[in-house]
Amino acid sequence: MRLQDEPEIPAQINIVPMIDVVFAILTFFIMSTLFLTRSEGLPVNLPKAATAKQQQVPTKITVTVDDKGQISLNRKPVAIDNLTQQVKALVGSNSEVLVIINADEKVGYGEVVTVMDRVRQVEGAKLAIATQKP
Repeated sequence: MRLQDEPEIPAQINIVPMIDVVFAILTFFIMSTLFLTRSEGLPVNLPKAATAKQQQVPTKITVTVDDKGQISLNRKPVAIDNLTQQVKALVGSNSEVLVIINADEKVGYGEVVTVMDRVRQVEGAKLAIATQKP
């Protein structure tokens, strides 16, 4: 007479390591997409405009005027007296350059006009003012 051996355990798939791998891949994609967003200027509170449109120009230069009146060109601080020369250097021989002015809504009108005047002195630079839709 033959005794019955231990019953065979059915084959199982352990999904815990697979879940760990999926979460690791998900974390990688989340972190990598955070770095894909373009930050075009320093963070300021932009004014709202109902007629705001997005400009489609291949080359963009960003001039930021923060709430303290400090001016930055492509996230680098610059003096107002040197703004025209540095924009000219960035424009170079390119005829299609859009200079975007990011001015905080608390900045005085005169400061923004001064920045706009300096940018308009650069030949070949088109001027745009950044706003938010309400």
